[in-house]
Amino acid sequence: MHDFMKKIAYCVAASLIALFGIIGITTSASAKTNTSSAQISNWKAHDPIHAKHISSGIKLFTFASIYSPSQIKQAYGIDKLNKTGAGATIALVEAYGSPTIKNDLKTFNERFDLPNTNINVVYPSGKPKTDGGWALETALDVEWAHALAPKANIMVVSAKSASINDLLKAEDYATNHGATIVSNSWGGSEFSSETSYDNHFNHSGITYLASSGDNGQGSSWPASSPNVVSVGGTTLTVKSTGEYGSETAWSGSGGELSQYEGRPTYQSNWTSILGSKRGIPDVAFDADPNTGVYVYSSTAENGQTGWFQVGGTSFSAPAWGALIALANEGRTQSLSSKDVLKTIYSTAGKTGSKGYKTNFHDIVSGSNGYTANAGYDVVTGIGSPIANKFITTLNDK
Repeated sequence: MHDFMKKIAYCVAASLIALFGIIGITTSASAKTNTSSAQISNWKAHDPIHAKHISSGIKLFTFASIYSPSQIKQAYGIDKLNKTGAGATIALVEAYGSPTIKNDLKTFNERFDLPNTNINVVYPSGKPKTDGGWALETALDVEWAHALAPKANIMVVSAKSASINDLLKAEDYATNHGATIVSNSWGGSEFSSETSYDNHFNHSGITYLASSGDNGQGSSWPASSPNVVSVGGTTLTVKSTGEYGSETAWSGSGGELSQYEGRPTYQSNWTSILGSKRGIPDVAFDADPNTGVYVYSSTAENGQTGWFQVGGTSFSAPAWGALIALANEGRTQSLSSKDVLKTIYSTAGKTGSKGYKTNFHDIVSGSNGYTANAGYDVVTGIGSPIANKFITTLNDK
């Protein structure tokens, strides 16, 4: 089990790997069973982003393993959906945020010929300090939520710090100010009183998502909350035609049985694997940094600005958030987390069912410490979406 999800950056020019380290983590492994108020006040989220600098200029180098918006859309069948996310509001909860996010999104849109969108940047507790790693995380979340749901409104909710109090203030702000999807590319070690905080993610008409982690086998919160769609990671390959090729479990994908959360009803088909505990993740998406995506950030991270190749479940969560925005399009009532989770598991049914094969890529190889197998597993969950099928199914619920 992992204690922390780590941020790792690779400097291409110097061919060095630089460990960014843990963002503000002060909770020790031994503190996880302590229910004292000091434990909760010390809990801080870590940003699980993985990034490799590509270029400081507008020109993008060509790497077969870096995917553009059109490639991701084609691989997962998103391009077959006649949907844009119109009417949805995707809130992205970020510690610190990014002071350059509006201009960074403009640059990203110009490079990939994407339309402009309504982006609202808010600071529920006042403007925070600038943090380059979290700024890059913000850029990833914003640019790709927009790329996959280009007419959805984007709300960037910038928490003053990575503490649980500030992040939950940001979460509540999103809930109370019109968000229909709330994506969280952060998490922290589970703690024994976490169930008392799960109500922050339980509201009608809002889907909450969280990254499952980037340090392999292990559980984290809020991904472990039964009110959250927990998103794990894969290594995606595409055919020369751009169509979906294959996926394996990414070794960094967080996943395990929760230490403190009971198994929710929607996971009842998988009691032989889960027993009485909540299993994470629920679903998966491309996350391996070696099959990463383009991101632009002009706020310096590790001395670098410009274009980055980025991976991690930091990408998977907002990507699934965008898919939910597509599913919400045309609905009179936006989907809640419970709606989405129930549909994921009921549509998949059991291993090898028609619903499973039609709507999901079942990831059956690879490992994060646990091995991915046919059906549900605690590496990739149910699997990744065949979006043109599953989103249509979800929209009809």
